[in-house]
Amino acid sequence: MATDETIFDHLKKEIPVDEESLLLNPDSSVGLVIVDVVNGFCTVGSGNMAPTKPNEQISKMVEESAMLAREFCDRKWPVFAFLDSHHPDVPEIPYPPHCIIGTQEAELVPALQWLESESCATLMRKDCINGFVGSMEKDGSNTFVDWVKEKQIKAIVVVGICTDICVFDFVATVLSARNHSVLPPLEDVIVYSRGCATYDLPLHVAKDIKGAQAHPQEMMHHVGLYMAKGRGAKVVSQVSFDA
Repeated sequence: MATDETIFDHLKKEIPVDEESLLLNPDSSVGLVIVDVVNGFCTVGSGNMAPTKPNEQISKMVEESAMLAREFCDRKWPVFAFLDSHHPDVPEIPYPPHCIIGTQEAELVPALQWLESESCATLMRKDCINGFVGSMEKDGSNTFVDWVKEKQIKAIVVVGICTDICVFDFVATVLSARNHSVLPPLEDVIVYSRGCATYDLPLHVAKDIKGAQAHPQEMMHHVGLYMAKGRGAKVVSQVSFDA
């Protein structure tokens, strides 16, 4: 029987993700979008969807997201951060209760809390998987769409968690909106692979949880990147800045 490692290696050969490098400069007209880098998904022991022990992929994602956020804010470039935030009496099926509004689960991780006082940062609480949908207001407007138009953003760099769920759903919807001229002047959607992560739920654990599906972390992270690229996003493994 093939091992998990050989299965994953085979998967990467069959559906490779060719990653590029990204160089940003003052003329890039770029914005940074941070998806759900909150305690409830990233900080050990912070709820039902948080890691139960230190996780290398998630820790790296937090580090890279914080680094990019600092670079953008130092340059006064726009940042848009989604914070997953749910009411306790409104479940998000099929997931267990998580990121309950008013708790620390729904707050930015310590490495990003400084964003709350940054003038270049827009923070948006969302109560659904898809941040684009979560940006819809009762009057029919969309906070994310308005941000893109107001800041005249031509490219967004997307980081966050989970690569194959909230990040992918957001990226796929933004690409569709762009293709239908809903998001002028947006042209490029760029996913920074090292700035993304997903959760790990091995099969031997999932089978003992009613209704749970196995979710091997490395494999699903790769699949999320592959699907994003297939929808038209650019996937990059390196981001650098031209002073």
